[in-house]
Amino acid sequence: QVQLVESGGGLVQAGGSLRLSCAASGSIFSINTMAWYRQAPGKQRELVAGITSGGSTNYADSVKGRFTISRDNAKNTVYLQMNSLEPEDTAVYYCNARITTRNGGLVTLRDYWGQGTQVTVSS
Repeated sequence: QVQLVESGGGLVQAGGSLRLSCAASGSIFSINTMAWYRQAPGKQRELVAGITSGGSTNYADSVKGRFTISRDNAKNTVYLQMNSLEPEDTAVYYCNARITTRNGGLVTLRDYWGQGTQVTVSS
């Protein structure tokens, strides 16, 4: 069983910063990509940033230059440093990880999601 636990959300004024963390735990054999998504009220969930096991990153155009994704493979943890926050960044942020588990002879690769953490940016 695998769990993703997020932390670091909260309320911040426009122009401020927050750092989100997401730690994966459980019967993990390996973790491929890790990513952050967000969903604002009335909108679809969208990809914010992703990072491969080798450290390659990609970002949504709306956050390029302001957000930085990183990961600590030894801790099975992914981070999202968010600077110059704008009211438009207000959303629930979800951690995603593509994880391989091994249970006896059964190897399974699937996506796991965190419970979400609220980020609110006031103007």
